Amino acid sequence: MESIKFAENLAMFVDVAQARSFSAVARRKGLVASSVARQIDALEDDLKVALFTRSTRALVMTDAGSLLFDRAVKILHDMRVVRSEVVSAEQTVQGVLRVSCVPAFGRRHVVPHLGTLFEKHPQLSVELELTERTVDAVLERFDLVIRLGQQPDSSLVGQRIGNQRYIIGASPAYLQRYGRPTHFDDLARHRLIDRQHSTSTRGWRELAGPQAWMPEQFAFECDDCDARRLSAAQGLGIALMPNWAIGEDLAAGKLVALDLEGAPPLDATGIFLLRTAPRANTKTRAFTQHLLDSIGRSASWVQDAETANAA
Repeated sequence: MESIKFAENLAMFVDVAQARSFSAVARRKGLVASSVARQIDALEDDLKVALFTRSTRALVMTDAGSLLFDRAVKILHDMRVVRSEVVSAEQTVQGVLRVSCVPAFGRRHVVPHLGTLFEKHPQLSVELELTERTVDAVLERFDLVIRLGQQPDSSLVGQRIGNQRYIIGASPAYLQRYGRPTHFDDLARHRLIDRQHSTSTRGWRELAGPQAWMPEQFAFECDDCDARRLSAAQGLGIALMPNWAIGEDLAAGKLVALDLEGAPPLDATGIFLLRTAPRANTKTRAFTQHLLDSIGRSASWVQDAETANAA
Protein backbone atom coordinates (compact mmCIF):
# COMPACT_ATOMS: atom_id res chain seq x y z
CA MET A 1 0.00 0.00 0.00
CA GLU A 2 2.85 2.39 0.81
CA SER A 3 4.33 1.97 -2.69
CA ILE A 4 0.92 2.64 -4.26
CA LYS A 5 0.52 5.80 -2.17
CA PHE A 6 4.02 6.92 -3.12
CA ALA A 7 3.19 6.52 -6.83
CA GLU A 8 -0.02 8.53 -6.38
CA ASN A 9 1.84 11.30 -4.56
CA LEU A 10 4.58 11.26 -7.20
CA ALA A 11 2.00 11.72 -9.98
CA MET A 12 0.44 14.58 -8.04
CA PHE A 13 3.88 16.16 -7.59
CA VAL A 14 4.47 16.12 -11.37
CA ASP A 15 1.06 17.72 -11.98
CA VAL A 16 1.76 20.48 -9.44
CA ALA A 17 5.27 21.08 -10.79
CA GLN A 18 3.90 21.51 -14.31
CA ALA A 19 1.02 23.77 -13.24
CA ARG A 20 3.05 25.60 -10.56
CA SER A 21 -0.13 25.81 -8.54
CA PHE A 22 -2.01 23.67 -6.02
CA SER A 23 -5.33 25.31 -6.85
CA ALA A 24 -5.00 24.81 -10.63
CA VAL A 25 -4.38 21.09 -10.17
CA ALA A 26 -7.20 20.85 -7.63
CA ARG A 27 -9.69 22.47 -10.04
CA ARG A 28 -8.71 20.11 -12.84
CA LYS A 29 -9.07 17.03 -10.65
CA GLY A 30 -12.19 18.14 -8.79
CA LEU A 31 -10.40 18.37 -5.44
CA VAL A 32 -9.74 21.10 -2.90
CA ALA A 33 -6.33 22.74 -2.85
CA SER A 34 -5.65 21.58 0.71
CA SER A 35 -6.03 17.96 -0.41
CA VAL A 36 -3.42 18.45 -3.12
CA ALA A 37 -1.11 20.20 -0.65
CA ARG A 38 -1.44 17.30 1.81
CA GLN A 39 -0.26 14.84 -0.83
CA ILE A 40 2.80 16.99 -1.51
CA ASP A 41 3.42 17.28 2.24
CA ALA A 42 3.24 13.49 2.54
CA LEU A 43 5.75 13.06 -0.28
CA GLU A 44 8.13 15.58 1.32
CA ASP A 45 7.80 13.80 4.69
CA ASP A 46 8.50 10.48 3.01
CA LEU A 47 11.61 11.78 1.23
CA LYS A 48 12.71 14.03 4.12
CA VAL A 49 13.32 16.95 1.71
CA ALA A 50 11.48 20.11 0.65
CA LEU A 51 10.32 19.89 -2.94
CA PHE A 52 8.84 23.39 -3.27
CA THR A 53 9.55 26.85 -1.92
CA ARG A 54 6.09 28.23 -1.15
CA SER A 55 4.93 31.82 -0.90
CA THR A 56 1.70 33.71 -1.43
CA ARG A 57 2.88 34.71 -4.91
CA ALA A 58 4.68 31.69 -6.31
CA LEU A 59 5.40 27.99 -6.02
CA VAL A 60 8.98 27.23 -7.03
CA MET A 61 10.73 23.86 -7.09
CA THR A 62 13.82 23.42 -4.96
CA ASP A 63 16.94 21.76 -6.36
CA ALA A 64 15.73 18.48 -4.88
CA GLY A 65 12.32 19.05 -6.49
CA SER A 66 13.89 19.65 -9.90
CA LEU A 67 15.92 16.46 -9.62
CA LEU A 68 12.85 14.47 -8.60
CA PHE A 69 10.74 16.01 -11.38
CA ASP A 70 13.15 14.93 -14.13
CA ARG A 71 13.22 11.36 -12.81
CA ALA A 72 9.52 11.23 -11.95
CA VAL A 73 8.38 12.09 -15.47
CA LYS A 74 10.30 9.12 -16.85
CA ILE A 75 9.19 6.81 -14.02
CA LEU A 76 5.52 7.63 -14.54
CA HIS A 77 5.86 7.29 -18.30
CA ASP A 78 7.48 3.86 -17.91
CA MET A 79 4.76 2.80 -15.48
CA ARG A 80 2.06 3.76 -17.99
CA VAL A 81 3.86 1.89 -20.78
CA VAL A 82 4.23 -1.24 -18.63
CA ARG A 83 0.59 -1.11 -17.60
CA SER A 84 -0.51 -0.69 -21.21
CA GLU A 85 1.65 -3.61 -22.32
CA VAL A 86 0.18 -5.83 -19.59
CA VAL A 87 -3.35 -4.85 -20.63
CA SER A 88 -2.31 -5.40 -24.24
CA ALA A 89 -1.37 -8.97 -23.43
CA GLU A 90 -5.03 -9.59 -22.57
CA GLN A 91 -6.08 -8.21 -25.97
CA THR A 92 -8.67 -5.91 -24.39
CA VAL A 93 -9.12 -2.36 -25.63
CA GLN A 94 -9.80 -0.47 -22.42
CA GLY A 95 -8.67 2.46 -20.31
CA VAL A 96 -7.94 6.11 -21.08
CA LEU A 97 -6.16 7.16 -24.27
CA ARG A 98 -4.72 10.71 -24.20
CA VAL A 99 -4.46 12.35 -27.65
CA SER A 100 -3.27 15.79 -28.81
CA CYS A 101 -4.25 17.33 -32.14
CA VAL A 102 -4.52 20.64 -34.01
CA PRO A 103 -8.04 22.01 -33.27
CA ALA A 104 -9.44 22.29 -36.80
CA PHE A 105 -8.23 18.85 -37.89
CA GLY A 106 -9.50 17.31 -34.65
CA ARG A 107 -12.94 18.88 -35.03
CA ARG A 108 -13.30 17.90 -38.70
CA HIS A 109 -11.57 14.53 -38.94
CA VAL A 110 -11.20 12.99 -35.47
CA VAL A 111 -14.23 13.88 -33.32
CA PRO A 112 -16.81 12.83 -35.99
CA HIS A 113 -15.41 9.27 -35.86
CA LEU A 114 -15.35 8.81 -32.07
CA GLY A 115 -18.92 7.53 -31.91
CA THR A 116 -18.21 4.48 -34.07
CA LEU A 117 -14.91 3.96 -32.21
CA PHE A 118 -16.78 3.73 -28.89
CA GLU A 119 -19.33 1.37 -30.43
CA LYS A 120 -16.47 -0.99 -31.27
CA HIS A 121 -14.64 -0.49 -27.97
CA PRO A 122 -17.07 0.55 -25.20
CA GLN A 123 -14.40 0.19 -22.49
CA LEU A 124 -12.15 2.77 -24.15
CA SER A 125 -12.10 6.44 -23.07
CA VAL A 126 -10.42 9.26 -24.99
CA GLU A 127 -9.02 12.52 -23.62
CA LEU A 128 -8.54 14.79 -26.65
CA GLU A 129 -6.60 18.05 -26.25
CA LEU A 130 -7.08 20.41 -29.19
CA THR A 131 -4.17 22.85 -29.32
CA GLU A 132 -2.05 24.68 -31.89
CA ARG A 133 1.10 24.35 -29.80
CA THR A 134 3.60 21.52 -30.22
CA VAL A 135 3.14 19.47 -27.07
CA ASP A 136 5.86 17.45 -25.35
CA ALA A 137 4.22 14.02 -25.56
CA VAL A 138 6.44 12.43 -22.90
CA LEU A 139 6.44 15.31 -20.41
CA GLU A 140 2.69 15.89 -20.77
CA ARG A 141 1.88 12.17 -20.85
CA PHE A 142 0.09 11.90 -24.19
CA ASP A 143 -0.31 8.45 -25.71
CA LEU A 144 -0.75 9.77 -29.26
CA VAL A 145 -0.06 13.05 -31.04
CA ILE A 146 -1.45 13.98 -34.46
CA ARG A 147 0.92 16.32 -36.29
CA LEU A 148 0.74 17.92 -39.73
CA GLY A 149 3.49 18.72 -42.23
CA GLN A 150 7.19 17.92 -42.25
CA GLN A 151 8.31 16.47 -38.93
CA PRO A 152 11.72 17.15 -37.38
CA ASP A 153 13.79 14.27 -36.06
CA SER A 154 11.99 12.96 -33.03
CA SER A 155 12.07 10.21 -30.45
CA LEU A 156 8.38 9.61 -31.15
CA VAL A 157 7.31 6.53 -33.08
CA GLY A 158 4.46 6.57 -35.55
CA GLN A 159 3.11 6.42 -39.04
CA ARG A 160 1.71 8.55 -41.82
CA ILE A 161 -2.09 8.41 -41.83
CA GLY A 162 -2.69 10.81 -44.71
CA ASN A 163 -1.36 13.66 -46.84
CA GLN A 164 -2.03 17.35 -47.01
CA ARG A 165 -1.39 19.93 -49.69
CA TYR A 166 -1.88 23.69 -49.40
CA ILE A 167 -4.29 25.35 -51.83
CA ILE A 168 -4.74 29.04 -52.69
CA GLY A 169 -8.47 29.67 -52.73
CA ALA A 170 -11.18 32.32 -52.71
CA SER A 171 -14.95 32.44 -52.95
CA PRO A 172 -16.71 33.06 -56.29
CA ALA A 173 -18.20 36.24 -54.77
CA TYR A 174 -14.74 37.60 -53.92
CA LEU A 175 -13.40 36.86 -57.41
CA GLN A 176 -16.41 38.55 -59.01
CA ARG A 177 -15.93 41.67 -56.90
CA TYR A 178 -12.14 42.02 -56.93
CA GLY A 179 -11.13 40.09 -60.05
CA ARG A 180 -9.29 36.81 -60.47
CA PRO A 181 -5.50 36.92 -60.08
CA THR A 182 -3.47 34.95 -62.64
CA HIS A 183 0.08 35.50 -61.32
CA PHE A 184 1.39 35.06 -57.78
CA ASP A 185 2.59 38.67 -57.68
CA ASP A 186 -0.98 39.82 -58.40
CA LEU A 187 -1.80 38.93 -54.79
CA ALA A 188 -0.02 42.11 -53.68
CA ARG A 189 -3.12 43.98 -54.85
CA HIS A 190 -5.63 41.65 -53.19
CA ARG A 191 -7.13 41.14 -49.75
CA LEU A 192 -5.40 38.22 -48.03
CA ILE A 193 -6.40 36.00 -45.11
CA ASP A 194 -3.52 34.69 -43.00
CA ARG A 195 -2.84 32.72 -39.88
CA GLN A 196 -1.33 34.35 -36.81
CA HIS A 197 2.33 33.72 -35.95
CA SER A 198 1.50 31.59 -32.91
CA THR A 199 0.05 28.66 -34.90
CA SER A 200 1.84 25.64 -36.31
CA THR A 201 0.30 25.73 -39.80
CA ARG A 202 1.72 27.37 -42.90
CA GLY A 203 0.87 30.94 -43.86
CA TRP A 204 1.57 33.50 -46.58
CA ARG A 205 4.82 34.57 -44.89
CA GLU A 206 6.25 31.04 -45.07
CA LEU A 207 5.09 30.54 -48.66
CA ALA A 208 6.31 33.83 -50.08
CA GLY A 209 9.59 33.97 -48.11
CA PRO A 210 11.13 36.84 -46.12
CA GLN A 211 12.17 38.88 -49.19
CA ALA A 212 8.84 38.73 -51.01
CA TRP A 213 6.04 41.29 -51.01
CA MET A 214 3.67 41.27 -48.11
CA PRO A 215 0.70 43.57 -47.50
CA GLU A 216 1.05 46.15 -44.76
CA GLN A 217 -2.06 44.65 -43.20
CA PHE A 218 -3.91 41.41 -43.87
CA ALA A 219 -7.68 41.56 -44.35
CA PHE A 220 -8.12 38.92 -41.64
CA GLU A 221 -5.74 37.05 -39.34
CA CYS A 222 -6.72 34.23 -37.01
CA ASP A 223 -5.04 31.31 -35.26
CA ASP A 224 -7.99 28.99 -36.01
CA CYS A 225 -8.04 27.19 -39.35
CA ASP A 226 -11.84 26.82 -39.45
CA ALA A 227 -12.28 30.55 -38.84
CA ARG A 228 -10.02 31.32 -41.81
CA ARG A 229 -11.94 28.83 -43.97
CA LEU A 230 -15.27 30.42 -43.07
CA SER A 231 -13.96 33.93 -43.68
CA ALA A 232 -12.71 32.92 -47.14
CA ALA A 233 -16.08 31.33 -47.97
CA GLN A 234 -17.76 34.61 -46.96
CA GLY A 235 -15.63 36.52 -49.48
CA LEU A 236 -13.36 38.32 -47.02
CA GLY A 237 -10.23 37.54 -49.03
CA ILE A 238 -7.89 34.96 -50.58
CA ALA A 239 -6.66 32.25 -48.22
CA LEU A 240 -3.84 29.71 -48.16
CA MET A 241 -5.40 26.58 -46.65
CA PRO A 242 -4.66 22.84 -46.39
CA ASN A 243 -6.86 20.61 -48.55
CA TRP A 244 -8.19 18.73 -45.49
CA ALA A 245 -9.73 22.03 -44.33
CA ILE A 246 -11.31 23.23 -47.58
CA GLY A 247 -11.80 20.06 -49.68
CA GLU A 248 -15.55 19.98 -49.02
CA ASP A 249 -15.92 23.70 -49.79
CA LEU A 250 -14.06 23.26 -53.07
CA ALA A 251 -16.28 20.34 -54.09
CA ALA A 252 -19.41 22.34 -53.14
CA GLY A 253 -18.29 25.40 -55.11
CA LYS A 254 -18.08 27.62 -52.03
CA LEU A 255 -14.38 28.15 -52.73
CA VAL A 256 -12.37 28.14 -55.96
CA ALA A 257 -8.77 26.89 -56.18
CA LEU A 258 -6.42 29.38 -57.88
CA ASP A 259 -3.58 28.08 -60.03
CA LEU A 260 -1.23 31.08 -60.09
CA GLU A 261 1.73 31.43 -62.41
CA GLY A 262 4.96 32.03 -60.50
CA ALA A 263 3.62 30.64 -57.23
CA PRO A 264 6.10 28.73 -55.04
CA PRO A 265 5.60 24.95 -55.15
CA LEU A 266 2.85 23.63 -52.89
CA ASP A 267 4.07 20.07 -52.45
CA ALA A 268 2.19 17.46 -50.46
CA THR A 269 3.36 16.75 -46.91
CA GLY A 270 2.30 14.14 -44.38
CA ILE A 271 -0.23 13.84 -41.60
CA PHE A 272 1.29 11.72 -38.84
CA LEU A 273 0.02 9.80 -35.83
CA LEU A 274 2.88 9.61 -33.34
CA ARG A 275 3.24 7.75 -30.05
CA THR A 276 5.72 7.82 -27.18
CA ALA A 277 5.83 4.07 -26.51
CA PRO A 278 8.19 2.01 -28.72
CA ARG A 279 5.52 -0.69 -28.96
CA ALA A 280 1.89 0.07 -29.77
CA ASN A 281 -0.58 -1.25 -27.20
CA THR A 282 -4.15 -2.31 -27.95
CA LYS A 283 -5.52 1.20 -27.30
CA THR A 284 -3.19 2.94 -29.72
CA ARG A 285 -3.57 0.19 -32.32
CA ALA A 286 -7.36 0.36 -32.12
CA PHE A 287 -7.43 4.17 -32.38
CA THR A 288 -4.91 4.24 -35.23
CA GLN A 289 -6.68 1.57 -37.26
CA HIS A 290 -10.08 3.17 -36.70
CA LEU A 291 -8.79 6.55 -37.86
CA LEU A 292 -7.22 4.99 -40.95
CA ASP A 293 -10.44 3.14 -41.74
CA SER A 294 -12.62 6.20 -41.12
CA ILE A 295 -10.52 8.76 -42.96
CA GLY A 296 -9.45 6.30 -45.64
CA ARG A 297 -5.95 5.98 -46.98
CA SER A 298 -7.13 8.03 -49.97
CA ALA A 299 -8.59 10.74 -47.80
CA SER A 300 -11.95 12.34 -48.54
CA TRP A 301 -10.47 15.85 -48.64
CA VAL A 302 -8.12 14.79 -51.46
CA GLN A 303 -11.03 13.36 -53.44
CA ASP A 304 -13.09 16.51 -52.84
CA ALA A 305 -10.29 18.76 -54.06
CA GLU A 306 -9.73 16.58 -57.16
CA THR A 307 -13.47 16.62 -57.90
CA ALA A 308 -13.49 20.42 -57.76
CA ASN A 309 -10.46 20.67 -60.07
CA ALA A 310 -12.05 18.30 -62.58
CA ALA A 311 -15.25 20.37 -62.58
